[in-house]
Amino acid sequence: MSEDTVGGERSPARDRRRFPGISSRAYEHPADRSALVALRKLSGFDTVFKALSGLLPERSLRLLFLSDSVRVSEQQFPYLHTMLLDACQILDLPRVPPMYVTQDPQPGAMCVGLDEPVLVLTTGLLELLDEEEMRAVVGHEVGHALSGHAVYRTILLFLTNVAVKVAWIPLGNIAVMGLVTALREWFRKSELSADRAGLLVGQDPQASLRGLMKIAGGNHLHEMNVDAFLAQAEEYEAGGDLRDSVLKIMNLLPRSHPFAVVRAAELKRWAESRDFQRIMDGHYPRRSEDGEASVSGSFRETAGHYADSVRSSKDPLMGLVRDIAGGAGDLGSRLRDTFRGAKGGSEGPSEGPGKDAS
Repeated sequence: MSEDTVGGERSPARDRRRFPGISSRAYEHPADRSALVALRKLSGFDTVFKALSGLLPERSLRLLFLSDSVRVSEQQFPYLHTMLLDACQILDLPRVPPMYVTQDPQPGAMCVGLDEPVLVLTTGLLELLDEEEMRAVVGHEVGHALSGHAVYRTILLFLTNVAVKVAWIPLGNIAVMGLVTALREWFRKSELSADRAGLLVGQDPQASLRGLMKIAGGNHLHEMNVDAFLAQAEEYEAGGDLRDSVLKIMNLLPRSHPFAVVRAAELKRWAESRDFQRIMDGHYPRRSEDGEASVSGSFRETAGHYADSVRSSKDPLMGLVRDIAGGAGDLGSRLRDTFRGAKGGSEGPSEGPGKDAS
């Protein structure tokens, strides 16, 4: 365990704003909060959570990283060590968590641990990103730590492993997969929060967006364009009909992370928002005020976010929701006409087998 503290050991590589005492509420996506509330209300979750908190082999996990990965320090990956101290200074994380680099060609990073978080970066990620892009990733993981996401991530990893082992037991697998599905839904939303934390640390929106683009398309920056990548996001969010809306949901369900273009679009919107600018100007909720935070206020904020999302979304399914809410049309006929491809009472051409969406 690292004994480093944040008290001014290192100065950031370039001048960046710091946020003393910042609460994770400042950057948490409303969908993250609402999904976590829904997760905690899931039948049996409290029982499973308490049981796993005592049974999970956390000490074994830490020993595994210590024995088979490289711990970041002043002697090993010193540039990452400086980035980590920098991120913890900016977000005012009281204790610097240990960070490891593990050999894995797949780009990835995670924050796990029950008692205290541990950050892990893969070699594939180090080889993919430049310094400023990596700074946003380190800030992303520190954001997970500040938000307390590590506990639920660890349980998700454990339950995913259990689901594979008990797949041959029908009822056992259904029970485990119910929890895994709920945890994945929350974790996808928590990634949006951590992306915002990464932006607060890096304070370079283009670097954050480049990093997400590279995760999608690899280390071919000279062949890619951020604006074109964001245009993809707009096409993805607005394109198709109700069938595509359903396919988007089906494609997303098995994933732990949102799609890269969706993350990029969400982050760009937040970077251009008044909320982000207020934080940069020093106006943000403090951790000292967390105990006084209104639960009803958080619910209102979440409800407002979803209402705004429905109003502004170009997704066909959200368009249907708006129409129904406004009293337009009959749901049954709209669904029938859409899925049959009927226009003006005529039957559209039948579809042959298509490619799997990815």
